[in-house]
Amino acid sequence: MSDGALPIMGRQQDILRRAVGAVLVRVKDLAGEFGVHEMTIRRDLESLVDQGLMERVRGGARLRERMGEELSHQLRAARNIEAKTAIARAALALIEEGDTIAFDASTTALALVRLLQGRNVSAIVSGLDAAAALAASGVPFVMVGGSFHAPARSFTGVLFEEAMARLHPDKVFFSTKGFHAALGLTDSHLPEVGAKRAMLRSGAMTIALVDSSKFGRRALATIAATTEIDVLVTDAPPSDQDMAALEAADIRVIVAA
Repeated sequence: MSDGALPIMGRQQDILRRAVGAVLVRVKDLAGEFGVHEMTIRRDLESLVDQGLMERVRGGARLRERMGEELSHQLRAARNIEAKTAIARAALALIEEGDTIAFDASTTALALVRLLQGRNVSAIVSGLDAAAALAASGVPFVMVGGSFHAPARSFTGVLFEEAMARLHPDKVFFSTKGFHAALGLTDSHLPEVGAKRAMLRSGAMTIALVDSSKFGRRALATIAATTEIDVLVTDAPPSDQDMAALEAADIRVIVAA
């Protein structure tokens, strides 16, 4: 077998993508899939461990996100792109002329931000990527600052929360790491949870953008109970149990076509 099947960084990115949603990835399976020696895969995994993205377990490795830590922003942006695009297009119909809209720093909200060009709206954002997209499109916006959170390229903390308390957007769009019928909408990084909650408290209407891979999942802390959101936009129908929880909370559910 040749060790040059993929450039090292390309292979490591593919290993990370395969690890998303998996309990673990095995050295033997990865070696066979990529056509390289097992020692090469072990070196790749050690490199990913050194970067803080994975942890070694017997026979392979798993994402550190399973210990409550987040994936890098780059990897999150590459996940479920089609679902995020479909959700963004469906959510766009909720935005009306003249609205002031707040967006969290999630990659799903970013997909919606990128559709705003030409709209008569203004925005409030916490993420650098959303700010860059709005600047390029000419949509007026306010960037709310605070402590910089590198994995999400966003601002959080006391300064952020105090600033959001003085702003009153018509609608808030946000995403989450998990939706659980009993626990509500959850995330794994506590400062991000605080920032999202501050946004939700500020808005007249709250809209959760939740791709179907997140149903039934839980993360460290609750962003909002189901009773605290108005609309949920997703890419596939929720399970009967999740739909029952949503209906009980009188939440409008939009499934992207």
